[in-house]
Amino acid sequence: MKKSPAISSTRAGRAETAHSGPAVSVVIAAKNEAEAIGPLLDEIEAVLDGREAYEIIVVDDGSTDTMLDVLAGVAVHQPHLRVIRHKKSCGQSAGVRTGILAAEGRIIVTLDGDGQNDPADIPGLLETYRAGAATGDLRMVAGQRVKRQDVWIKRVSSKIANGVRSRLLRDSTPDTGCGLKVFDREAFLRLPWFDHMHRFLPALMLREGYAVVSAPVGHRPRSAGVSKYGTWDRLWVGIVDILGVAWLQSRAKRPEIIE
Repeated sequence: MKKSPAISSTRAGRAETAHSGPAVSVVIAAKNEAEAIGPLLDEIEAVLDGREAYEIIVVDDGSTDTMLDVLAGVAVHQPHLRVIRHKKSCGQSAGVRTGILAAEGRIIVTLDGDGQNDPADIPGLLETYRAGAATGDLRMVAGQRVKRQDVWIKRVSSKIANGVRSRLLRDSTPDTGCGLKVFDREAFLRLPWFDHMHRFLPALMLREGYAVVSAPVGHRPRSAGVSKYGTWDRLWVGIVDILGVAWLQSRAKRPEIIE
């Protein structure tokens, strides 16, 4: 007997090898990050060129600054870059989903557009992901930020939120707020979609029967722009979302298929 939602490791490995397009799609959902996005894309290119067959998809979530102009300039010398624009801002989860739906790679890498995630961590996360997917049901590697470079109120509120979420959802993930993650595109498309879902991807992956691990990654201070999240707004929305995901977990059933 076998859990039907899980992709067999042999099939997953064969699929990646046989796939003719890019193996990896880097997806960045960003809004009003005109100052940060150019240097970030240059860093990603420097890290992945010669290592991976890849593409970078930036979803401009209704920016009102000059980010779209910056992206147009970068695209002139970065053939791997694809840009998708939301007419109106729909939020980070919608942006991530738009990018993944458009992605050609079977492996998705997400990171934030503010430059605080370090692209130098991507190869290590990919190595961990591939090793786990080849030998079992691993479908996500979630970054865990060490030595966070945020203001103290953000660090404290994040620690509390992660503790509450982990206790209620039992997702064994110490830092779901880290934007740097590597996961299987097909597995993501099986998940229920809702606004803010990007903060609950490990719990949702576990709900589908997939394995998830966390790996330490670096974290950098924001060098430009301003945070798009308010501490209290995120707190109250997070409470509602945690209760919603807990409900989804309680209603989950995974049939076992006899082949």
